Amino acid sequence: MPPHVGRESAANPQPLRGLERPVMSSPSASSKLTGNRIYSCSFCRNHNAYHDDIISKAFQGRHGRAFLFNDVCNITLGGKEDRLLMTGLHTVRDVFCASCSSLLGWKYDFAYEQSQKYKEGKFIVEKAMVLHEGGW
Repeated sequence: MPPHVGRESAANPQPLRGLERPVMSSPSASSKLTGNRIYSCSFCRNHNAYHDDIISKAFQGRHGRAFLFNDVCNITLGGKEDRLLMTGLHTVRDVFCASCSSLLGWKYDFAYEQSQKYKEGKFIVEKAMVLHEGGW
């Protein structure tokens, strides 16, 4: 049994070299989100997402429970790679905090299975890698 068990766990995650992480620019790495119900990096507290951008909380990542987000910010992306997940083969890129480079999750670029196409362009963020900000 693979060490990463769950619906969306990676069967064989591959490490990425640092040169494969271009900065994503929406918004910039220094952007602070406003409002209350914000998720931030658990290591450096850089703001990464709004709670309202969660599509589903029913996903598994490498470290346990994970959220599917419509959008995240203040991140860098790794290089594209095909990864066999529990729901089939996907082309994904690892998602890193733009401030401290901690691995937060991954982005779905392409789903080979028709039933998984809704994930394309969406982000998995692992619950263990983020904190609640804003007093909620």
